Amino acid sequence: MKKIIKFFLRNIPRRYLQKVVYFATNCIKIFYLGNRVECSVCGKHYRKFLPYGYVNSRENALCPNCLALERHRLLWLYLKEKTNIFSSNLSFLHIAPELCFISRFRNQKNIQYTTADLESPWADVHLNVENMPLKTESYDFIMANHILEHVDNLDKALSEIYRVLKKEGFAILLSPINPKRDITYEDKTITDPLEREKHFGQKDHVREFGTDYAKRITQEGVEVIEERFIESLSRERILRFALANPDKLTIENHIFVVRKLN
Repeated sequence: MKKIIKFFLRNIPRRYLQKVVYFATNCIKIFYLGNRVECSVCGKHYRKFLPYGYVNSRENALCPNCLALERHRLLWLYLKEKTNIFSSNLSFLHIAPELCFISRFRNQKNIQYTTADLESPWADVHLNVENMPLKTESYDFIMANHILEHVDNLDKALSEIYRVLKKEGFAILLSPINPKRDITYEDKTITDPLEREKHFGQKDHVREFGTDYAKRITQEGVEVIEERFIESLSRERILRFALANPDKLTIENHIFVVRKLN
């Protein structure tokens, strides 16, 4: 199974990847039936989750029903327990929308929900995050996960995200972080996909963030909060939802929330 998933990840174009993996995992999920782990997003439970990873596969990571990964299951719990997103009327821009979330957010009557992506076939709006054709201060909440490691101009992408965010609005911006790296590593001269994979962890990444992540995404007029929500959860819940190794929690398990100031 590791080899099959790795093949899909490395060879299927990104715009089709989630749908292909969704079809494949739904064909084999019957073999994972059980009650040892539970997906906090879709509510399904299994004896274990599927392995997942472009280079080094992680065990017990991918929900075979909705494709939620560890970070998605953790984020869903955080949104439900620590935010007003499911109770207040708000406009929500979801950039590079994850398949496990789309229908669930779209079905929320209190949310005016818009999906956006450069090429995703299920995005409402197709755009480049570095130059978005959207009105200034038009969204109460923006979520853009695992895209900042892909963009050529990080500051420009962040400026655009913060521009369309309303004052007192908030955004969640998650990216892969190497907890062993103090300073974010990037080198614009590295353009070969295989070299990028070697240096940045994936062939379409252009940087590898370090523990300075909060500093790197901070700009004038915003406050970045590093939420250690996972540390408030019991060991039993962390294991039940397969969020992380409870004995090895790092900055990778933190949620970065950006609030736009007045």
